[in-house]
Amino acid sequence: MSAAFTLSIDAMGGDKAPDIVIKGVALAHIRYPNVQFQLHGDEAKLKPLLAQEKKLESCCTIRHTDQVVTNDAKPSQALRQGRNSSMWKAIEAVKNGEAAGVVSAGNTGALMAMARLILRSLPGIDRPAICALVPTRNGETAMLDLGANAECDARNLVEFAIMGECFARALLGLERPKVGLLNIGSEDLKGTHMLREVSQTLRESHLDLEFKGFVEGDDIAAGTVDVVVTDGFTGNVALKTAEGTAKLVFEFLRIAIKSSWIAKFGMLFAKPVILQVVARVDPRRYNGALFLGLNGIVVKSHGGTDAVGFANAIGNAVDMVSRDLNRHIALDLERLRAEQAAARPAPDVPPEAGLATQ
Repeated sequence: MSAAFTLSIDAMGGDKAPDIVIKGVALAHIRYPNVQFQLHGDEAKLKPLLAQEKKLESCCTIRHTDQVVTNDAKPSQALRQGRNSSMWKAIEAVKNGEAAGVVSAGNTGALMAMARLILRSLPGIDRPAICALVPTRNGETAMLDLGANAECDARNLVEFAIMGECFARALLGLERPKVGLLNIGSEDLKGTHMLREVSQTLRESHLDLEFKGFVEGDDIAAGTVDVVVTDGFTGNVALKTAEGTAKLVFEFLRIAIKSSWIAKFGMLFAKPVILQVVARVDPRRYNGALFLGLNGIVVKSHGGTDAVGFANAIGNAVDMVSRDLNRHIALDLERLRAEQAAARPAPDVPPEAGLATQ
């Protein structure tokens, strides 16, 4: 059971908002009865939906605004024209201390742009990153960045590794997560000079992680490590490729089942096993990507999810707030900076400078 705090909800964000948002909040309330919800959106649309969920009367408040950020809005447009939108107001509640975190199923680019502008980055973080869980042979693996930063330098990837291991400890309950750096090969000499620099930094650090070196694309599904670190361009391509492959496999399976009466008959016996597989890779189970590195908890739900998926996104926000994720990130960053400062050689002092002080 979680401690009492408030989450801010963008009630108008997503393909099926606000209906699935309210239903998702209702499911989340069953799991987290101590959490309060601040709903930002059109009161005329939200009130009838809340009236259908009597159990939400004591835990939900509405903050009215009739402006919405559309799914096709560009981030720059959303920043200029969306300052009275449900998304902006929901994020602003975190900045003002009214809520401990925010959940939205709205426009990803707009949400990131607004969150960076309103909340700013944590001290010591150059760029925030999008992190989410992906299913693997061994359970789940955290992967970042998934699209926030197309180009990254060595500092960014080191920070991603720190944020990723804190995320894995908070959400997966791991004391010392295994971290891998995505590369074109697992050998130490593979990849760019920048990747080798990141590898050396992580290998020599004394952080609460177990750095496993370079990992390849097939290591993601194998669950070789608990955290996969990469730039946003590569991460987004890898994620979309995996999602497309999963859809293709299930499409092949559907076609095969319909191909003959023997296949349809066999499906009667195979159905329980197939349902287990479907449940294992159900995208709703992994819904709720976190914008790591911001001065506040921001969770992005998939825009096309249903109530179950949105409730899971809320669950991720609850876990991150309850486990004080940002404090752990700040502590690890401080530890790394101290190690790097101690490793730097002392500046040369001319002999005459020492005599002048005597």
